[in-house]
Amino acid sequence: MRVAIGADHNGFELKNIIIEFLKEQNVEYEDFGTKTSDPVDYPDIAKKVAIAVTQGKFSRGILICGTGLGMDIAANKVRGIRATVCHDLYSAERSRKSNNAQIMTMGAQIIGPELAKKLVEVWLNSEFQGGRSAPKVRKIMEIEKENFS
Repeated sequence: MRVAIGADHNGFELKNIIIEFLKEQNVEYEDFGTKTSDPVDYPDIAKKVAIAVTQGKFSRGILICGTGLGMDIAANKVRGIRATVCHDLYSAERSRKSNNAQIMTMGAQIIGPELAKKLVEVWLNSEFQGGRSAPKVRKIMEIEKENFS
């Protein structure tokens, strides 16, 4: 498994903690920034990670900002991406098992480092179950093909 990871300045410190955790778990990753605590716009980072995932360069992505919400919204604008905010263990697990989410987002101002590591662990170890969820995920993907203008 290869993981793309990125954060804005609000998530910079937590991103570095998660990178250390990924190293400990022997998970291959690439850091898409930011590389400093200087202000950066989260949509720029979310777009890079989401595109890398849709291109198949990475099987999963992790995005971190202040709340996780901005990264989630931005990543979901990339066709083919299902990103979900994960702030509790059950939602992290279900985002994979039921929704086949390829990107998890977290808020560094919402959760602490220990919970974040547990969320990443649960999320990385959960796989899509298909079954009754498969037709629902297909319907989600069909929405992207519709033109609402």
